[in-house]
Amino acid sequence: MTTCRRKLTGGVFAAAAIMAGGIFASPGWAQSDESSGQIVHDAEYYVLHAQNGERWAAEDVDIEAKLAELEAKFGTPPNLIHIMWDDTAYGDLGIPAIQKVRGLDTPNINALAEDGMMFTRMYTEVGCTPSRAAAATGRMAIRSGMYNIGMLQESHGLADEEVTMAEVLSKAGYATAFYGKWHLGDIEQSYPHNQGFDEALFTGYNQILSLNTREAEQGNAQLGLFEDLLIEDPYKLDDTFVTKDWVMVAEGTKGGETRQWRDNSLESYEMIDGEGLERMMAFMERSVEAKQPFYVANWPMMSSFLPIRPKCTRARSMLHNGLQCTIDPLIADIRAKLDELGVAENTLIIAMADNGPMSHNPPPGTGFAETIFRGGKGDFLEGGVRVPAFAVWPGMIEAGQLAGDMIHITDLFTTFASVAGAMANIPTDRVIDGIDQTALLLNGDSHSRRDYTFTYAGPMLGAIVKGDYKRHFISPDPVGDASGIPAAFYFLPADPREASPMLTNLIHLKRPFNRMRLRHDLWKQRYPDRTEVHGIPWTGIANASEALIKEQNPQLVLKDLPFDPLEYIEHLDQLPFDPAMDPDIGN
Repeated sequence: MTTCRRKLTGGVFAAAAIMAGGIFASPGWAQSDESSGQIVHDAEYYVLHAQNGERWAAEDVDIEAKLAELEAKFGTPPNLIHIMWDDTAYGDLGIPAIQKVRGLDTPNINALAEDGMMFTRMYTEVGCTPSRAAAATGRMAIRSGMYNIGMLQESHGLADEEVTMAEVLSKAGYATAFYGKWHLGDIEQSYPHNQGFDEALFTGYNQILSLNTREAEQGNAQLGLFEDLLIEDPYKLDDTFVTKDWVMVAEGTKGGETRQWRDNSLESYEMIDGEGLERMMAFMERSVEAKQPFYVANWPMMSSFLPIRPKCTRARSMLHNGLQCTIDPLIADIRAKLDELGVAENTLIIAMADNGPMSHNPPPGTGFAETIFRGGKGDFLEGGVRVPAFAVWPGMIEAGQLAGDMIHITDLFTTFASVAGAMANIPTDRVIDGIDQTALLLNGDSHSRRDYTFTYAGPMLGAIVKGDYKRHFISPDPVGDASGIPAAFYFLPADPREASPMLTNLIHLKRPFNRMRLRHDLWKQRYPDRTEVHGIPWTGIANASEALIKEQNPQLVLKDLPFDPLEYIEHLDQLPFDPAMDPDIGN
């Protein structure tokens, strides 16, 4: 199998125009043309390309030669595996000294750093759903309308107009599979096998599914979901208020039917990760036997919020038990299988957390805590979006590397497409935030092509990072912000916890950060964000229960209403976020 590779050039004409200045005066400033076949990035990328493009092009010549040599050796482009788990603080993995303090031991995860590369500045989105959408599409969640974190019967999901990594790679001849926590919606168009994956075993929601069980209701870890376990309420008038049925786990194949896998029991929940790993092993075997390159996203559930599993760490917590006793052996099993199949040297593995720890209002006993950085899940602070991450690719990524460069979760989309020879399959009618970071992987520290991130809190821009500098736009100094001179600037090496906002020392950065934001906003006028997509949850399930069908068709129970009982779904995007937010977020 041969591939036609197209390296990312980034649009030299646009880069030169931006550097020339003066083109931001109106929405017509954007000179990029999707018909040119160029991938469209955010404005800031072109500023970097204009200054570094020639060097990058020279690096790409050597990179192409390395990839071509590898493909000639194995007969296919490289296999790609993305492993992503939940809510882990930077420092909890890959740094043995911190692990001693935190009470866990993950030799197989740490071996990824020893055998490959550990990132010190991997940035994600602020929560599960936004990060997963970013990984799947190469676009910040604000662009795909996926900034809301989905809960039971959310009626929301990834739009079918979005182009996923699975779709890009499928067009390049890859076999594609998804296993685990999808968390990108419960509407039919959002199912992973309807978004490009050849096969999928997936959940539409997060680990709270472990509490959506009869055992959790019995222990008051869930209140009121299973009404048959409760005494009859003599004051109850509405039997449709509480959800009666849902789908915990679904499975499907591209172009085939969708079925609920097992039932909504705690027993089923406890089997998800094991079943996904078993299916992944079989999928890799079939792909190698067929001499077909494969892409697997295995995003395990990792833990249960119901404390029923044996304690296997000194920390005794849900998080650490999940990392040490679920994720660590999973990674060992996957790497052993690649060795067995003889394709380890032709397989790139990226393993990472999806966001920082659930340090705000976590269930008791979970072990979520800030480590080096302040903040956690939901925060635009470093602790919410700077996560442990590793890359291993024997023979291609030099062992024992520690990268100080910035990389963003969206970069995986473009990097995977680049090494797969699938860049031509990336859409050019929208902004792709992901940047090709193959040079960072193959050439090592200081070879990133990114020095910036934009972090959104819901639909609002929370902060911008540029190099070692950061500005909060949801300000810790609302009084100063109102006057136009907020103490909202940070020098991250000296203040990694963002505890001491600066004014006079860094006020010279007010204009540069304002310029970055306005370029970002003006580019959105040309390429607007997608609005949220809503629909009836869990349609198209071939073995749907009677209770689920009634959930989808409330008119079967509520007769003769003077309104459509499902009309509200079309207006879910009107529910507001708190515009004031919390100036003490992360404390």
